[in-house]
Amino acid sequence: MIRIALDAMGGDFAPKCNVLGAMDAVKKYKDVEITLFGDENKIKEYLTDSTRIKVVHTDKYFDMGEHDAVKAIRSKEPYSMVLAMEACKNGECDAIVSAGPTQVVVVAGHMILKKIKGMHRIALAPFIPTAGGNKILLDSGANVELRPEHIEQLAYYASIMAKETLGKENPKVGLINIGTEEGKGREVDQETYKVLKTSERINFVGNIEPKEMFFSDCDVFINDGFTCNILLKTLEGTAKYMGACLKKEIKSSFKSKIGALFMKKSLKNFKKVFDSSEAGGAMLCGLTSLVIKAHGNSDERAISNAVRQARGLVESNLVARMSKELGDKSEE
Repeated sequence: MIRIALDAMGGDFAPKCNVLGAMDAVKKYKDVEITLFGDENKIKEYLTDSTRIKVVHTDKYFDMGEHDAVKAIRSKEPYSMVLAMEACKNGECDAIVSAGPTQVVVVAGHMILKKIKGMHRIALAPFIPTAGGNKILLDSGANVELRPEHIEQLAYYASIMAKETLGKENPKVGLINIGTEEGKGREVDQETYKVLKTSERINFVGNIEPKEMFFSDCDVFINDGFTCNILLKTLEGTAKYMGACLKKEIKSSFKSKIGALFMKKSLKNFKKVFDSSEAGGAMLCGLTSLVIKAHGNSDERAISNAVRQARGLVESNLVARMSKELGDKSEE
């Protein structure tokens, strides 16, 4: 069985959506067991089916506006996210899913689970839907700044991730930049380009402009957390705006409404492509245990998909493989 630790109190709609998402996930995946960490009294309001679901009670949890994660974690208080991560650290669970505040997830991962030996930085890596299928974007927010050698190592990690999860035999890596020419960007971008270009362990194809992401044949898009986080949030905002514009046009006339009825299936598929809840969450790359950071406003479908994502990554044995790869490199 694949054992998932779910931070039931993390997110804007906790614990309701987390509990409902957990119940949906165990119905879909018969090889999954979920442990909910959180306030048992609140969880039981929504837990109508406890098949392969158990609850570890704590009434302590992080507020979405938590401003001092280090101090909170050092307090040794039994926060729901902390208990979930400790369960992974102790081998009681195989992965953790949390929709809690990003900063706290990153800090807790550093302090409790620790980085894989030989890993310089950790990074948030969501899957991005494109015309050519899902692609990996990192770092989407764990590090505001990264040195070229850090980006190269994360590109290597993401390449293995793409191979194991997307079925790409030789994943292509592109550097997010303001132009495609080699000399474009900040000094750090130019230096990063040189490092990636000479790397023997990744398939680097050059700079990629954000406008080309949806049509690029790259499998991994990479840069620092500041650049990629702005890009990710711009994509999310654009998707919402497109949806709002389409909805407005459909309601603008009787003919449009009739046309929408005939296109109902197509419109549903269109919405699904841009729905971030379909992806589940972002993997926190580089830790000794698998961590999936779901969006703070995740609904039950997003939580269920985050569990699905965690399940697939556990099956791929990605963390163990990276631990071995980096361990072997550090011994050379």
